[in-house]
Amino acid sequence: MYGTFVEAPDVPAAFARRVIEAWRSRPHAYFSLVVSGGDLARRCYRRLAQDGRDEIDWSTVDIYWGDERLVPRRHPDSNEYLVREALINHVPPLRGVFPMRVESNAGSYDALVRSGAPFDLIHLGLGSDGHTASLFPGADALDVPITRYVVDTEDPGGANPHARRTLTFPGIALGELVVVTVDGEAKRDALQRVIDGDPTAPASRIRAPRVEWLVDDSAL
Repeated sequence: MYGTFVEAPDVPAAFARRVIEAWRSRPHAYFSLVVSGGDLARRCYRRLAQDGRDEIDWSTVDIYWGDERLVPRRHPDSNEYLVREALINHVPPLRGVFPMRVESNAGSYDALVRSGAPFDLIHLGLGSDGHTASLFPGADALDVPITRYVVDTEDPGGANPHARRTLTFPGIALGELVVVTVDGEAKRDALQRVIDGDPTAPASRIRAPRVEWLVDDSAL
């Protein structure tokens, strides 16, 4: 496994603390946070809204998305919808909010990433198949030129519905700190594959200046 492994009995609480710490130690006036999707991410953002509402000056925060299902923004499967409902709607106004929109394209978000990088913190998860962001086993998006930061993709195995837009591994490497949150028995096999460096688990390929894995006991 690449990075630092942290056992966290309460992953959402640990995530919220880590974001608050990263904001406090930010090297510039503004702070860039790249968000994810999924049930654990929802719980992480609800906890961040609770713990960070008065600890963070949200007018200094820009939020970007690490991946998105290419569905309408109010669709229940939309990562934008998830993040707005769990976090953005519960904190003071942010400096900037930059969702991946179905009516746009990967090239325009790639340009946005180039203008916003490096990012202070990128949040990722781990799928039971070993994927992270929308980088699925066997997908063409796993192996793109290092100059491509955002691509459109899909799950070749068909287990994850909807076409996707995602940061590539070179895009993820633009994060000064990447925090990967993992919990639940369903993630145990995938996490072990990552720990073992199994290349068929895409998350084993996460690289950045700093990578931290926040993992609860049930996933071990």
